[in-house]
Amino acid sequence: MFDIDVLKSDQTLIERTVQKILQARVYEVAEQTPLTHAPILSSRFNNHIYLKREDLQPVFSFKLRGAYNKIAQLDADAKQQGIIAASAGNHAQGVALSAAKLGISATIVMPKTTPSIKIDSVSRYGAQTVIVGDSYDDAYQHAMTLAGDNQKMFIHPYDDIDVIAGQGTIGMELLRQKSGTIDAIFIPVGGGGLIAGITAYIKYVCPQVRIIGVEPDNAACMTRAIESGQRVIIDKVGLFADGVAVKQAGELPFQIARHLVDEMVCVNTDEICAAIKDNFDDTRAIAEPAGALAIAGLKRYVETKQVSHQHLIAINSGANTNFDRLRYIAERAELGEHKEALLAVTLPEKPGSFLDFCQLLGKHNITEFNYRYFDPDNASVFVGVSISDHINERRELVAQFNEAGLSALDMTDNELAKEHIRYMVGGHMPSSSNERIFSIEFPERPGALMDFLTALNGRWNISLFHYRNLGAAFGRVLLGIQISQQDTPAFQQCMDQLGYRYTEETDNSAYRLFAGYQ
Repeated sequence: MFDIDVLKSDQTLIERTVQKILQARVYEVAEQTPLTHAPILSSRFNNHIYLKREDLQPVFSFKLRGAYNKIAQLDADAKQQGIIAASAGNHAQGVALSAAKLGISATIVMPKTTPSIKIDSVSRYGAQTVIVGDSYDDAYQHAMTLAGDNQKMFIHPYDDIDVIAGQGTIGMELLRQKSGTIDAIFIPVGGGGLIAGITAYIKYVCPQVRIIGVEPDNAACMTRAIESGQRVIIDKVGLFADGVAVKQAGELPFQIARHLVDEMVCVNTDEICAAIKDNFDDTRAIAEPAGALAIAGLKRYVETKQVSHQHLIAINSGANTNFDRLRYIAERAELGEHKEALLAVTLPEKPGSFLDFCQLLGKHNITEFNYRYFDPDNASVFVGVSISDHINERRELVAQFNEAGLSALDMTDNELAKEHIRYMVGGHMPSSSNERIFSIEFPERPGALMDFLTALNGRWNISLFHYRNLGAAFGRVLLGIQISQQDTPAFQQCMDQLGYRYTEETDNSAYRLFAGYQ
């Protein structure tokens, strides 16, 4: 239950937001983006599905709307002093272009992990870039210090009513572009500025339209806030969909969302990758992970609710992705489409076992097969198998192998197996090795590995090291290190002082089966 004064305050905020949307000054620089029918998705899911193409904005993201609307309304003194913002991508480009359009000096604080393509884009618009820290939070704190010291206006990416109103112009466009019924609109959520703006307008004009927010399951700050009735801070957020990797929903967006958003949907990384492919199939354009989030949520909603013949809209919020991420996205898309199962199967180490194994698979195609001789009696294989009905077929395959006397485990949802172990099949450590396994996030910047090795200072032997560059702000490393029990506190202290996020994976079944001691 809400306090009556809180309810009145929130209602006033919603009404003010709608008024500001009607007065927003976005079209001096932003485009009215098309609402396009998605024929392939529509046919496949038996609904009328439309995509709002915010990836076609001049900076390839909706962020331009809110940034320009805020900056254009600053008074003369604020414009003279200049502005400052913190961002690792889309907001930075929106602020930089807006400032250039209005002839205002802009400083953008960006973390060291920001890809050079985004730093270069900001610089091309004439903004000064300041590179600080390994994360957005580091950049934000530094930007706030600079803003105070230099009396510059800080342009918040989502927790500002004028920014929210700029994003809300998308809602006005949708109602002009889509005649007739709209059953639901799916909106990606990070800090909440986009969903707050669109929702305030849509619900004011057409309250019957369902508003569904979509978040990554490892960065669900708005979902957690709505469930608990107050904003919460997430200790750790996933970084794949970096455009929505926010630890806490904005205060103003939350005040609007908690009253007007009908439902929140959370999706995983594989589902986001599959949605990027879906978007490409229908538009021949590549969305960034956050940009495809709404499509992934729409798909999950349709499959879960079993809805059909409805008119559904997904907001494609942006296309600022790095080319070197496409390999990873392509790898994970098949898993996200539930067209591939990853299994660990133990076979007898004797001639003919592989043939017997293939015969058990029957009509299923093998998409991947990893094996290396180690044990004279048993062979552990990591296999990818094409499927069509993800849950039932996976269960049936595992049961089929086990009934035939072959030990089988479903690894399709095991993140460690998908990220690392599938590429490392073949070696085991002896039981006396004292090996411990850790998954670590390294910032993608020069010197990160050297900092790590220097911190270890040669105290422990590294027995395994696997790294894949995914084109994101942080790289994922799988580390094997030989540590005695008495040295555990010293190692943990070393890691905590270093500041890299890490998780122990020594007991992970994928590691035990394919790389750990037996």
